[in-house]
Amino acid sequence: MKEFWNQVYNSSEYAYGKNPNSYFKSCIDKLPKGKLLLAAEGEGRNAVYAAETNWIVSAYDWSEVARDKALQLTLEKEVQFDYHLGSLKDLNFQTNCFDVLGLIYVHFPESMRQINHTKLLNYVKPGGHIIIEAFHEDHLDYQKQNPNVGGPKMLQQLYTAQKIQSDFKDVKFQHLEEVEINLNEGYMHNGTTKVVRALAQKPF
Repeated sequence: MKEFWNQVYNSSEYAYGKNPNSYFKSCIDKLPKGKLLLAAEGEGRNAVYAAETNWIVSAYDWSEVARDKALQLTLEKEVQFDYHLGSLKDLNFQTNCFDVLGLIYVHFPESMRQINHTKLLNYVKPGGHIIIEAFHEDHLDYQKQNPNVGGPKMLQQLYTAQKIQSDFKDVKFQHLEEVEINLNEGYMHNGTTKVVRALAQKPF
């Protein structure tokens, strides 16, 4: 999988563009500034935007190619953030240390999803927030009609609102919906599909 993502990112273009995900932006713009963790952040579009708006940002991904392009983007935008090369198991942050966790198109396999979501939630402070946008299970139908919309090709890697609620059962959802949207993100996300979106707060 690591080699797969290195190949995806091995282009002078940015796979998902340089602009932040629109739902992530709409949420982060409304929250008090603080420390942000972005999982599987790839080429850094969301991390760079958050850093531009005065968030203290940490991110991780296991693709060296993505990391190098993210650092290139920080130079272009004249910002900095902390990029960890590795997977979730390689992180050694303290528990309860981030104000916000961003999960933007982070699709863990079914066997790992709940465990990984629990690990990531442990990094969020009491009262902190979680922002999620991910492909819905119905995405496969849209993908058959338009392969350019991208995303996982296996049902086991796709989400529903119910799965999100189950994984984050103790949080308070301020927004949770399954919605059809039109994606225009780089060369990897183009077209109409269905996603799950969530903004939730960890209890104090």
